[in-house]
Amino acid sequence: MAGAGAPGRGGSFGRRLAAAVAARGPLCAGIDPHPALLEAWGLPVDAGGLERFALAATEVLAAEAAVVKPQSAFFEAHGAAGIAVLERVLAHARQAGALVLLDVKRGDIGSTMAAYTAAYLADGAPLAADAVTLSPYLGVEALAPALDAAEREGRGVFLLARTSNPEADRVQRARLPDGRTLARSVVDAAARRNAGATPLGGVGVVVGATIAAAEVAGPDGLDLGALNGPVLAPGFGAQGATVSDLRRVFGPVLPAVLPASSRDILRHGPDPAALAAAVRRTRDALAELVTG
Repeated sequence: MAGAGAPGRGGSFGRRLAAAVAARGPLCAGIDPHPALLEAWGLPVDAGGLERFALAATEVLAAEAAVVKPQSAFFEAHGAAGIAVLERVLAHARQAGALVLLDVKRGDIGSTMAAYTAAYLADGAPLAADAVTLSPYLGVEALAPALDAAEREGRGVFLLARTSNPEADRVQRARLPDGRTLARSVVDAAARRNAGATPLGGVGVVVGATIAAAEVAGPDGLDLGALNGPVLAPGFGAQGATVSDLRRVFGPVLPAVLPASSRDILRHGPDPAALAAAVRRTRDALAELVTG
């Protein structure tokens, strides 16, 4: 897998993602310019430190991982200068051959959702990414502008479905009148969008790698086997999830799972060689999820 070339730019997001994972493995490497990481790298917590950190991380991560995931909030915290850095990160990552999943978690209604769509999913937009994270908890149907645009323009979206933060339990595990959990209804809505797509649809879901396996498997679970789309699985690495945990939670869905790791990798900077070695170790540990 080392030295894998850049995935192609043509076709649907699902097809491009499948090609990227086949070439580089399933790792989604986060670019999270957290103030504590900037300080650990010996950088000031300002726009200049952000730029040095983010571009150095992108240069290494985007050359090795199939997907890189900049966390928009840490860039936004620095105002216009931070957004300018994010634009450069998006451009550099694409040039290095990685797919870019911009972690924005947007979700709104009507013209506001259309404006978010124009910002992140429209061709030519300065912040356009290969895919974005979206929150469906104002209703999946409210996201139609983004879902329609992503399908039309060959981009992807990842809907928050079952996250591992404790505060999410009461909302995401709430039962609908038909007995399904709210999280399951999000997965089912994504599956309907992905029906018939090959090799994968472009509507993914976010499911924490540290949730209980029973929430995924079984008749009362999320039914990820019917999703026909990718699963972003945050929590791998620093948050405690291991390869064994990924197998336990996701089972036969594993080829479509993108384990996400950020700070567990980024803590090895600022030395580029150490950072690259950390990415490769993580990537190689995950290779068995695709081949094993």
